[in-house]
Amino acid sequence: MTEPVARMLGLATRELVAFTGAGGKSTLMMRLGDELARAGMRVLVTTTTKMGREQFEGLPAVCRSHEPSAVQAATASNYLVGLVTGGDDHKATGPPPGVVDELFAAVSIDYLLVEADGAHGLSLKAPGAHEPVIPAATTTVVVLMGVDAVGGRIVDVAHRPEQAAALTGLGIGDRLAVEDCVAVLTHEHGGLQGVPGNARVVVALTKTGSLSADRVAAQIEEALSAHQRISRVVIVPV
Repeated sequence: MTEPVARMLGLATRELVAFTGAGGKSTLMMRLGDELARAGMRVLVTTTTKMGREQFEGLPAVCRSHEPSAVQAATASNYLVGLVTGGDDHKATGPPPGVVDELFAAVSIDYLLVEADGAHGLSLKAPGAHEPVIPAATTTVVVLMGVDAVGGRIVDVAHRPEQAAALTGLGIGDRLAVEDCVAVLTHEHGGLQGVPGNARVVVALTKTGSLSADRVAAQIEEALSAHQRISRVVIVPV
């Protein structure tokens, strides 16, 4: 039996969880939201950047206003609600981080889940100066990385490859080793950029499930185990 995502992440009874990095943020966030809602929790999911509009299709309800009264009404009637305040036919946008903070304080919900980063479907993210967009009230930041980045050329597997190269000391055509990915994940201008001081940090290693991928994930987990800023590392087959 698959372990519940909330238990894997070590979530408390009420949290604002931001998902950053690369390698399955939307999938993991929606999986967590569905799991929590099925357990009887009131859950709001949104983004401070952009998500594929199809990610919100199939949710029990989608709220189109970030006014607290509107969000309160939607979440009172449905256990799982998406918050979409703009975008186009392909991409959905949500409220800015300050509004997310206000909603978490004002609305009676158990969990507010936010996709706070973009990676264009790649497996490793080295953020630009304006990224990620993490609300200040965030209690847990989940930093994702697809383990298939290991062994790949930076230019092929990393979003913002020039930045990833700068963090590792490699060229964009070089291949990433385990230690290079660890360097990106733990750098103050990499995986830890923009994380609020009081927030827990959980690293989620995705794209696992094969013997080789699981072996790489275990090596990364071991390398991160003693890092003082990272509270836990989880391996998920997203």
